[in-house]
Amino acid sequence: MGEAQSGYDVHAAETTVTVFCASSRQCASAYHDAARRLGQVLAEAGITIVYGGSAIGSMGALAEGALARGGRVIGVLPRFMQELEWGHKGLSELHLVDDMRQRKEKMLQGSHGVIALPGGCGTMEELFEAITLKRLGLFVYPIILVNTRGFFAPLLRLLSLAIAERFMDPRHEAMWQVIAEPEDVPGALASATPWSKAAQQFAAL
Repeated sequence: MGEAQSGYDVHAAETTVTVFCASSRQCASAYHDAARRLGQVLAEAGITIVYGGSAIGSMGALAEGALARGGRVIGVLPRFMQELEWGHKGLSELHLVDDMRQRKEKMLQGSHGVIALPGGCGTMEELFEAITLKRLGLFVYPIILVNTRGFFAPLLRLLSLAIAERFMDPRHEAMWQVIAEPEDVPGALASATPWSKAAQQFAAL
């Protein structure tokens, strides 16, 4: 990962992205709709999806959208969630891990990008881990936030405040991109700002 990486060819073979999203069944239907559309868009672009492996909420909608269009979907699920029967039974692959920490690590292995949909504390934890790794030059690929219903606006204000108060460098704002619709994801992935291990030089202020 030492060399600079920017957006990649979304039509290249064996391109994989990690999608962070929620399992809530009670959120607004617009969030599930966006997840389903994202699955469709990625499948049509030939991009493999790695996600949290659940069959419910936005996770389930994402998987169903991709599978319906012939996409490849890989789930990563902690064993206790499988015991609770939360896992999706129709995935291309389902990998069981021992805990949440292993799940996050495995979801990012071999990934060419991260896409975050709206979600709760678990989704936020995953997103912030990816951002932190990118700040340290350990993950150098695009991070895309799909801002359905303006969900990420408060988070973006907080990140801007962190930069203004000098907890982060202004260059760190280039670590993520914000888009309005799932259909914008392929273009955002392809046009992402280059990033590299050189980010370690300004990781600490």
